[in-house]
Amino acid sequence: MMHKFFVIFCFFTLLSCSNSQPRRPINPKPSATSIQTNVKTSKQLIEREETEILDFISKDSLINYEISTNGFWYAYETKIESQVPTPKTGDTVAFQYDIRSLNDSIIYSKFVLGVKKYKVDQEDFISGIQQGIKLMKVGETVIFVIPSYNAFGILGDGNKIGMHTTIKSKVTLLNIIN
Repeated sequence: MMHKFFVIFCFFTLLSCSNSQPRRPINPKPSATSIQTNVKTSKQLIEREETEILDFISKDSLINYEISTNGFWYAYETKIESQVPTPKTGDTVAFQYDIRSLNDSIIYSKFVLGVKKYKVDQEDFISGIQQGIKLMKVGETVIFVIPSYNAFGILGDGNKIGMHTTIKSKVTLLNIIN
């Protein structure tokens, strides 16, 4: 008797499982309101970072910073006035750099980072430095102030650089290898 009951139970269980429908997400698309909220929050973060950068630049009266068309600020520590070419897409460059916070504390020193070789516009690297290197001549040293959206973004580097962190980097272009 118990055996018949078990067989009938298994039969109905299998039969009921074969007709199940997959569940659909409750909210498959983000709403217009949530998108607008995200855009508003992003704009506020960018404005906050730019305010911090402008405040930093105004207090650093010894250095004349310029804003680039790519959204970072830069100032020449060592400028070469001759007609030496700047790197172009496809060139391999060798440079030395460090990464600092806006209060000038060292996050990664140039000794830890070492000499970096980079193929211009063909490798992934810090966006602000990628674009900044194309402004430089061999022998120049430039200080870059880079907002998070041109540096390590929303998440940081997963180690020493936090979320939405503006960085400062001193870059020296050592060589251009065609």
